[in-house]
Amino acid sequence: MRIILLGPPGAGKGTQAVRLVERLGIPQLSTGDMLRAAVAAGTPVGLKAKAVMDRGDLVSDDIVVGIIADRIEEADAKKGFILDGFPRTVAQAEAFDSMLAEKGLKLDAVVEFKVDENALVERIVKRAKETEARGEQVRKDDNPEVFKTRLDAYRTQTAPLSAYYQGKGMLKTVDGMEPIDDVTVAVKEILGR
Repeated sequence: MRIILLGPPGAGKGTQAVRLVERLGIPQLSTGDMLRAAVAAGTPVGLKAKAVMDRGDLVSDDIVVGIIADRIEEADAKKGFILDGFPRTVAQAEAFDSMLAEKGLKLDAVVEFKVDENALVERIVKRAKETEARGEQVRKDDNPEVFKTRLDAYRTQTAPLSAYYQGKGMLKTVDGMEPIDDVTVAVKEILGR
């Protein structure tokens, strides 16, 4: 099963992705992790990415899609994968769709987590306090001001993906403000497993 999870930062995509990995036995693919692994492995696309990053530039959509194309060929991703954090733009989605089509593959589901953005800020503050209480390092992006900047970026760059996938008849939504277990049940119903 090939799945994309959409929604603003703090919507619960990561939490649900972990549960999907456990239930479906497919990997969650992080573009950041894949980039670092491709660079470390010295793959052709990894070497291209390294050259770009060494210059301090952002890696192009073509390179990111190339890294994903290589990654989904690995044995653990043959039965499917979960993408959370990619695509970030409609251009990336179009490039990703083309790459999948070239491989004779298609997405099975695009699940969007609908949330109240004001409540998200409260959720992030709570998450930071709980992390601190456990004596763990608080994520840099769990600062309310940093979070609001990320939310703005999501709104302008990534939110248009909803219309893109809706237009393809693929978008399914869940209420990301519900308790975690209820969201898990809703995602399970959408995926049929």
